[in-house]
Amino acid sequence: MNTMQPNIVTPEALRVSELRASFRKRDAQTVLASKYHTAPIKIAKTFPLGGPLGVIVMDVSPGLLAGDRYELQWQIEEDAHVCLTNQSFTKVHPAPDERSGSSMKQVFELGAGAVAEWMPEPTMLYRDAAFVNETEVWLAPGAVWMGADVYCPGRTLRGERFAYREFRNKLNVYYGNELIYAQHQRILPASQQLAAPGCMADMTHAGVFYAFSDRIGTPEAEAVREALGGFPIREGQPLIWGVTLTHKHGLAVMAAGNAAWALQEALAAAWSALRMRLLLQPLTFRK
Repeated sequence: MNTMQPNIVTPEALRVSELRASFRKRDAQTVLASKYHTAPIKIAKTFPLGGPLGVIVMDVSPGLLAGDRYELQWQIEEDAHVCLTNQSFTKVHPAPDERSGSSMKQVFELGAGAVAEWMPEPTMLYRDAAFVNETEVWLAPGAVWMGADVYCPGRTLRGERFAYREFRNKLNVYYGNELIYAQHQRILPASQQLAAPGCMADMTHAGVFYAFSDRIGTPEAEAVREALGGFPIREGQPLIWGVTLTHKHGLAVMAAGNAAWALQEALAAAWSALRMRLLLQPLTFRK
């Protein structure tokens, strides 16, 4: 698996930071088997969750600056279960010119029966930011991968709304060696009508929740729809959402609203419902 270089960052400008970790099941508990990192990212803490292992990723820098590239690789061995998150918002700082930017790529490799849950804090795209976010998931039979992301249009209290230059979001999922899902989103606020009906309309924040496993089918999608259908709408916080099965072994939730916390709550409801269906475990991993 080769690391792809985003077009908006010139190779000579890259500052690559790496984080690699592997996990295995020992008796009834998942443990950290090995790790390697280069500044400014590292594993800040791991803690047992009654079988699964909780993992918190720390970024000791102010955020992703122009020319930064983060590369994270997670190997979850057979029957191991990890719940991954980070300490705070992923902050993407301005890029000074049209050929600069920042990027992050994550690769998840799951053995048979392994489970990986990636639930980070939201991503904040500052004015003039240019960012590529790439995720690859490799699934063995019986494995489960779940991930959620919330994207903020900028520092709205400072008047930033879709003032960033470019955002690309890519997700490729493989079952064995078969590509079963591919998504590539590109947002260019200066040239796209994001406020148009059918796009963001009057919403500002976007959220996604994906789950992939050969154990996912119509009953799992219906359980997620039921959970979101019963989710209480906060006063002054409109929320729109949709749930669909993917072509093979997966489901996707797309949501939009006007606050990151409201989307986080809604996606947590979807996550919890699916967790009970697939893992028979309630949602306990919340910061």
